[in-house]
Amino acid sequence: MARVQLVIPDEDLERFVRQAQSEGMTLSEWLRAAAHRRLEEQQRSHPFESPADLEEFFRTCDALEGPEREPDWQEHLAVIAKSRKRNAAR
Repeated sequence: MARVQLVIPDEDLERFVRQAQSEGMTLSEWLRAAAHRRLEEQQRSHPFESPADLEEFFRTCDALEGPEREPDWQEHLAVIAKSRKRNAAR
């Protein structure tokens, strides 16, 4: 088995160790699991191979339930501002 050395900020190390422990894993096990999940996510992503694939993607998106209309730009900006204020308070 190979050994890998990582250089990460102390605050990340503390968070990673706490999360690993909460999941009943060692840090090494947790990092390997995270890497495997990342690989699986990337491998599930398939680029469009033709214009027909792209059209099918948008038809599928249109069929999903959701709001009747897209928010306008001012609504997006309001949501962003609210999120920034919430994060600044932390």
